[in-house]
Amino acid sequence: MTIDISRKDNYMPEPYPRLFSPVVIGRMELKNRAVMPAMGTGYGGRDGQVTDRLVAYLKRRAAGGVGLIITEVCAIDRRGKGFPSELGLWGDEFIEGFARLADTIHAEGGKVAAQLHHAGRETFKAVTGAVPEAPSALPSVIMRQPCEAMSRERIGEVVVAFAAAAGRTKAAGLDAVEIHGAHGYLLNQFLSPFSNQRVDEYGGSDENRARFVIEIVRATRAAVGPDFPVIVRLSAEEVVAGGYAIDFTRWLAPRLIAAGADAIHASVGVYSTPGNLSIAGFDTEPGFNLGRARALKEAVSVPVIAVGRIHDPALAEAALEAGDCDLVSFGRQHLCDPDFLVKAKRGERDRIRFCLACNQGCIERLSFEMRSITCSINPECGQENRGETISAEPPKKVLVIGAGPAGLAAALASSARGHQVTVVEREAEVGGQLRPASRPPRKEGYLAWVKWAERELFERGVTILTATDVTKELLASQRPEAVILASGAHPASPALPGLDLPHVVDARDLLLGRFEPAGPAVILGAGHVGMETADWLIARGIAVTLVELKKLPPVNAMTARGYWLHRRLKKSGGELILGASVLRVELDAVVCATDAGERRLSAGMVVKALGAAPETGLAITLTELGIPFVAVGDAVSPRRILEAVQEGDKAGREIGS
Repeated sequence: MTIDISRKDNYMPEPYPRLFSPVVIGRMELKNRAVMPAMGTGYGGRDGQVTDRLVAYLKRRAAGGVGLIITEVCAIDRRGKGFPSELGLWGDEFIEGFARLADTIHAEGGKVAAQLHHAGRETFKAVTGAVPEAPSALPSVIMRQPCEAMSRERIGEVVVAFAAAAGRTKAAGLDAVEIHGAHGYLLNQFLSPFSNQRVDEYGGSDENRARFVIEIVRATRAAVGPDFPVIVRLSAEEVVAGGYAIDFTRWLAPRLIAAGADAIHASVGVYSTPGNLSIAGFDTEPGFNLGRARALKEAVSVPVIAVGRIHDPALAEAALEAGDCDLVSFGRQHLCDPDFLVKAKRGERDRIRFCLACNQGCIERLSFEMRSITCSINPECGQENRGETISAEPPKKVLVIGAGPAGLAAALASSARGHQVTVVEREAEVGGQLRPASRPPRKEGYLAWVKWAERELFERGVTILTATDVTKELLASQRPEAVILASGAHPASPALPGLDLPHVVDARDLLLGRFEPAGPAVILGAGHVGMETADWLIARGIAVTLVELKKLPPVNAMTARGYWLHRRLKKSGGELILGASVLRVELDAVVCATDAGERRLSAGMVVKALGAAPETGLAITLTELGIPFVAVGDAVSPRRILEAVQEGDKAGREIGS
């Protein structure tokens, strides 16, 4: 079920009594029902060892008051690694590092479980050192790597490896293990007719496909004894053609309990699930997976942990009250604001920095860019080993020019060090590019972050001057000791015949309500601005056609956001024309050249989404006046919120260093 947290009767008085009540898993008592689930970070060593960076990162989360932290995936076998820096538990040499991690989390009052993992076919030979293995020799739909079917002997070896890794987890002093049976990894592959086409006792019927996982749970229980908690994470449904559905996991869950599991962690989806539901973006409703958790809870007598775009303690409280689950996993919210539980318990929900579910800094950075994670709006994520923020001595008078994401981040970072900060913004409201960016459907969270940042700056005494141009006179009156230039960018407008016609508008102006939308609309450019403007128009019933010079879509349909944008465009009957050069704009049409010849597209409105160029005027002025400055964000080069916030934060932190 989906709970409407906008309803007043779904909000409980602080401090959320159900969320902050204790709960028991097996014989492990947790101080509250909040869980930090496993999330890949890339902070582990290439040798699989726990690193100082990982310890500092998890220490910071434990300090935020979460009841249980589940580590990111830990390979039980070298051949099961999913990425190069995955943690290892395939040998005793890893026990010392995990013991240090456990001691650190315990010192902060938390409990910790290790997630035991084998990637199966969802990996590469370059990572594992061998051809990926799977129940059947069916390549992953996403990875497209050759793989080989596991022999009965190899199946037995992996069962033993899971049990041995669980024993090492206990020896290291952790509090529990979680067996990863979800998201299309090896155990999930055996469970699913989508990936398991074996004809022996490990394939075919439900009983046979479940045999491998049940053997692992049983062996794990034997290895750790009766008192050490064992959690199993399942995808309650795969949501792929040919995959299993909730009836199967409702049948499976009691058998896992009988084999020795103490709790079920109810996730959803596999790698090839449309829209990446396992790590759902903001196109998916908050709490969308709660109905599946409830269905599993009705089938078992042990605690069920819910997960799936749950960022708000109010939503968690409502889910617990409704009986959907016994515990709630807050994943990316822990990256975004490690103190959100402390704030909730104090009754300071309005001070929580809520996750955008944009996936830019976390899973998509790890998966597509092969870089360790951070957070688009929390630049401290992953940098916890830098230590505490040091107050500036002496503090400086800092001028931040521009109140977009880079400017706001710069002001937050510099004011945190005690500098006297003034922000000057030429528009009447703060937010910069995030104001139009927050207008397309389901992107309201971007404006919520702007309001959060503005409120934080106000409480710190930062002066924000809106509707104010930066002039030589203003610079003379301010007499700043340091300047951060976050003046942003302006829309690019190439020399094309007809772009000056009255029905041609810029995407940002349209989204901000400066023009009335009209149809049919032709959008020039199919990057994120173009696609999201199309989405905004489609929601208003306006037919759209996008014209893009590139041969391939600039917005990757493999990302969570890209999938939904392309899907809604297709469903609306809209068209994306790739490899097309715009020749001219006419009063009622756009003429473009394609490989198939010239096309004339009917247009009641033409929308420019042709990129942007940095604002350079103030950089020239500052240089002429001999005032040193640091440029950040789009003032350097137009990019994403991730880069803007990271650069603004860095500039703010380094003033006076």
